[in-house]
Amino acid sequence: MSDPDTPAKSHGRLSISASAKPRDLMEEPRLVKGAFVAKVITLFPDAFPGTLGLSLTGKALDLGVWRLDPIDLRGFGEGKHRNVDDTPAGGGAGMVLRADVVDAAFRHARVGTPPDRARWPVVYLSPRGAPFTQATARRFAAAEGITLLCGRFEGVDQRVLDHHQVEEVSLGDFVLTGGEIAAQAILDATVRLLPGVIGNAASLDEESHSHGLLEHPHYTRPQMWEGQEIPAVLQSGNHAEIAKWRRAQAEALTQERRPDLWARRPGTKPGTKDV
Repeated sequence: MSDPDTPAKSHGRLSISASAKPRDLMEEPRLVKGAFVAKVITLFPDAFPGTLGLSLTGKALDLGVWRLDPIDLRGFGEGKHRNVDDTPAGGGAGMVLRADVVDAAFRHARVGTPPDRARWPVVYLSPRGAPFTQATARRFAAAEGITLLCGRFEGVDQRVLDHHQVEEVSLGDFVLTGGEIAAQAILDATVRLLPGVIGNAASLDEESHSHGLLEHPHYTRPQMWEGQEIPAVLQSGNHAEIAKWRRAQAEALTQERRPDLWARRPGTKPGTKDV
């Protein structure tokens, strides 16, 4: 048996440490050195990985490109029943997550993480937060990891958010029953940007929001379907013309469907439209 005091050794891309406790290597997740780590504080840890365990994000999770660490907020609750919430100060409907309970969870999650928020963002998923965008996903993906707090009830005691310098992020102008679905969406958008997750990294440059535009339309076989034919330019073999057509389509779609995005493009005046 290995000496439990033996220091960890690095074998290739895997970080391996000696342990006095037998373990099932078939069930132990692979850990890649420097892998992106997502810590999710939630009252429903069984909701994870959910859809994150499927497709490319699931494969990357299995390969250890990133690691998911659900943290059960209930475990930090107070009293016999592990209470995590209480009535709002000043009255009103609903309940509010307690500052002391959420603080304990944050303190647990921050062990081994850098204090620099650029290297490790700490995020509360809230409908009053800043809108989540592709730029936000790129910023998160450039970090070493992220801690996400999934809200429930009416919200979280503001004091603990201020104390831990928590960033608030929203998926949009609507309200969910909890932050778990939002956390999965944000992690999906972030993880897919990590090196090695998407097989053809060039595809990331052409998709919606990568350059402030919506993506151009796509076509594939059959050539004729329901009386509609694939645009001739896409079958021409002229790559310069194809690129020009795709760019024009992307600009037209953006102006039509997302004038707010079009107005934010450099050199574009609000209310203007190309002809």
